[in-house]
Amino acid sequence: MSFPNKRLRRLRKTPALRRLVAETRLSVDDLVAPLFVREGIDDPVSIPSLNGVQQHTRESLVKEVTELQSLGVPGIILFGIPEQKDPLGSEAWNPDGIVQLALQDCRDVVGEGMVLIADLCIDEYTDHGHCGVVREDGSVDNDETINIYGRVAQAQARAGADIVAPSGMMDGQVRAIREALDKDNHEEVAILAYSAKYASGLYGPFRDAVDVTIADGGDRKTYQQDWRNRREALAEIRADEEEGADMIMVKPAISYLDIIAEARDITDLPIAAYHVSGEYAMIKAADSQNLIDGDVVALEQLSAIKRAGADFILTYLTREIAETL
Repeated sequence: MSFPNKRLRRLRKTPALRRLVAETRLSVDDLVAPLFVREGIDDPVSIPSLNGVQQHTRESLVKEVTELQSLGVPGIILFGIPEQKDPLGSEAWNPDGIVQLALQDCRDVVGEGMVLIADLCIDEYTDHGHCGVVREDGSVDNDETINIYGRVAQAQARAGADIVAPSGMMDGQVRAIREALDKDNHEEVAILAYSAKYASGLYGPFRDAVDVTIADGGDRKTYQQDWRNRREALAEIRADEEEGADMIMVKPAISYLDIIAEARDITDLPIAAYHVSGEYAMIKAADSQNLIDGDVVALEQLSAIKRAGADFILTYLTREIAETL
């Protein structure tokens, strides 16, 4: 007598059989590398809380991007750290701002051979660390902020971005950015909306990487999503699609696989998932203590994100996974 579970065991017998019948396949084509470029430094600066990740100079960034391209990585997303910050984050839309210059550098080297994504937010550029303009009472002015986002999008598009990725979670940001891009004759530039971005405790190493501290010990819970909520995320995804988003993102990834799966059910847009700094740092920390096999867990987590329904993954693991694959 043959039992179904015995049949399944037969299909697990060898590595070749397991590979043949695998339902989910992770490839280098699924990966986007988050990269940091810092103004005013002569050499790359290591980020202690993100083992193996650096704040790049413009020169070292180009070298890294070239090497990623040689590994077959299809895209990068750029985050900038300026020398000067102010209440409005004006360096974010300065034509000579660090991300705009870095985009031009990368475009000159990779041509159309890689997708260049620019994170579109102002928290790295403001002296208060919020993602928007702050009123005197400490609240964020949504409408003034999305006007600024439009200017940032235009600057990034002029510098060579293929995709702008608004991460500030302001109401109406996608529509404002789409209108600004179209007005500036950048109809071909796509928008990757951070649609389901949760007020997570997993962003600490990223804030180290971009030198961001929120003023007066504040947080972003009034504009990022409550991690206890599911329907809220789905409503935000629908709203961003209606406003003109070309792709949507769920962030973080591993703690929100259910949201990725439900997003797949409600939209035909490409779905990105951001395997964030805290998720990466936990793997590295546990691996360094020999508590887990970090390489295996990395592949397991990224495969789970794909299995849940993501089309591509932003991850600090991109280079090492690309080398492995």
